[in-house]
Parts: sequence; C-alpha cells; structure tokens
Amino acid sequence: MSKGTPLRMIVMLLLVGLVFGGIYGFQQFRNHMIAKAIRGHGIPPQTISTIVAEKSSWQPTTQAVGTLRASKATQLSAEVGGLITAIPFESGKQVKKGQTLLEINADPLKAQLAQFKANAELARQNLTRDRAQLKIQAVSQAVVDSDAATLKSAEAQIATQQALIDQKIIRAPFSGVLGIRQVDLGQYLAPGANIVSLQQLDPMYIDFTIPQTQIDLIHLDEAVAVKTDARPGKTFEGKITAIEPQINTATRNLTVRASIANPKSELLPGMFATLTIKQGPPQEFLTLPSTAIAFNPYGSTVFVVDHGKSKEGKETLTVSQHFVTTGATRGDQIAVLTGIKAGDTVVTSGQIKLRNGAPVLINNSVTPTNNPHPEVTDE
Repeated sequence: MSKGTPLRMIVMLLLVGLVFGGIYGFQQFRNHMIAKAIRGHGIPPQTISTIVAEKSSWQPTTQAVGTLRASKATQLSAEVGGLITAIPFESGKQVKKGQTLLEINADPLKAQLAQFKANAELARQNLTRDRAQLKIQAVSQAVVDSDAATLKSAEAQIATQQALIDQKIIRAPFSGVLGIRQVDLGQYLAPGANIVSLQQLDPMYIDFTIPQTQIDLIHLDEAVAVKTDARPGKTFEGKITAIEPQINTATRNLTVRASIANPKSELLPGMFATLTIKQGPPQEFLTLPSTAIAFNPYGSTVFVVDHGKSKEGKETLTVSQHFVTTGATRGDQIAVLTGIKAGDTVVTSGQIKLRNGAPVLINNSVTPTNNPHPEVTDE
C-alpha cells in the first residue's frame, strides 16, 4: 500500500461528512422556515354553527307506554246446551244492559213449568179451604201446616224451573258494543261455547308500568295525555284511577291504570299507546339542542364562543370548553342545569375539530334541529 492511500481516505471521509452535513443543515433550515411560516399565518379558523342559550318553559313529565283495554269486556257463552231458536242481534251493534241476544230451545221446560204452576194453584186452594175448616174445628192444625208446606214446595219448583228457562236466554250483562257473531240459527250450542264478544268502550282503560324509582311521581286523579299511532295528531285526556299496591318482583315496576273518555269510540281495545303524565307546575330551564352536548366518561361538555380583539384591533371569535350538568330531555332539546348562562353562544355542530382557544367562523345557514316536540312523518 502506498503512502498516499491514507491521505486519499481522509479526503474522501471529509467530503462525505461535508455532503451529509449539508443535507442535515438544509433539512433544519427548511423545518425552521416552515414553522416560521405557520406561526405567521396562525391556526386556520374552523366553521361552526351556534345557538344562543335561552331559558324556556319546561313542563316536567313522566313518559310511559301501555295497551288500551275496555272498561268492561266479556266473551258471552251459555251455561247450558241446546238448539238455537233465535238470535235477535247484529254483529258490531250497540246493545243495552239486559237486552236479549240469543235464545235456546226451552219448550220442554216451559211445558213442565205449566204443570208446576197448576200444582201450586191446587196447593193454594187446599190451604185456603183448610184454613176456613180450621176456624170451625173441622180439620186439625197439622193439616193446615201440611198444606202450607206443600204450597211452598210447589212455589220452589216453579222458581227452579223458571231459573232453568232463564239459562236458555242469553242477555247483555252491561251496555256496550257487540263483536262478530260466532254462532248461527238452528245450530246446537254446547255449554261454554263462544257466542259473541261484548265491549264497553266508554270509558277506556290503559294499563302501564313505571320503574320503582318513579313511584313518588304517580298519584291518583293525576291527569294523563294519551297518544296512539292509530289516531295520528290526536291527544286523548284521562286521569289515573288505580295504582297497584305492590311492586312486580321480576321487573321492579309498578302497574298503574288510567281512565280515558271515549265517547266517539275512536279508541279500541288492544291499541298500543304512549302516555305523558305532567309533574307539577312548569319550570324554567336553559335548553340546548342535544347535538351541542359532548358526552364523555369524564363529564359532559360544550364549546362557548368568546368575542375578543386582535393586536390590529379586529374582532376575533374563539371557543372555550365548559363542563355542564344536564337534566331531562324533550324531543331534540336537553335541559342544562349548570355550566353556562343565558345569552351564551354555544356551538351546535363542528365540535370535533375544536380545542380551547381555537379561532372559529360562524355559519348558521344549516343548523341542527331544536324542536321540543318533533313528529316523525312518512316520506
């Protein structure tokens, strides 16, 4: 190896060092200039929508769901069997209490009843004659007592026979609306076979359940508002008439019954309905759209818009994050109990890209819904 080899190696290493040093220096210079440019321009403002927090009247309510049922309902059937001889009713018609709905052949019983009446009349005549004979001592008291017993026995036979005949006639136990007839004229009706349903539709009952944590909110005679999809846009007023005196151990719920006036028969048994129960007088709450609240494991937060001025004297808009305590909800709104005050401008959309102190631009051309009573419509 020549003496010039180490010198060439040293020169090569110096050249390589200069190249890499230049590259590193250029990278540092570039990064410095980029950072300087970013600091000069600042954080770009984010576009958001906002709403001004205001107080509104809020009626505390309890919501529940239930199923409507008739205040009186039964499936009519016969105690005894026989051939149907008359059906003096029409399906779906209104009937009065005591009205005859169906008759079963009772001719043999009626014939026997006539015999019992004749026996009773004879016993009555014998008693009358023997009482007259007793006054002149023509018969003994024992004969008169026997005649009286015979008359009572005959009258009891008449009452028994009349009860058997009455079993052959089916009458409406209460006023109401009949269902669809299940039998036909001339058919043999077996004991217990269904004839027709009978429903009393005014008033209607609705049974519903509430959690045991809300039992203090339910009281007798408290007003309820009932809605059902079967009658869209209509609200039926009622009141609580009964409260079950025990909690269901399986569900830990309390069963409650409300009564609803139904003079036009618009409500029918079996309908599904929702109830709203008012709790005390209306209260004032700050309300926000539910989209304004960010729910996190460490608490609920909102962003409030702050107004300020730049060094040049221009108005600036920035946001600050506030922790809030929320209350009940109604429709698209949620009550805010603490954390903000009336008049605060609160961000309703675009929060995901915000942080404390971030500049913003407000664009309220499109805003989230804020309806306390939204309705779902078919499109």
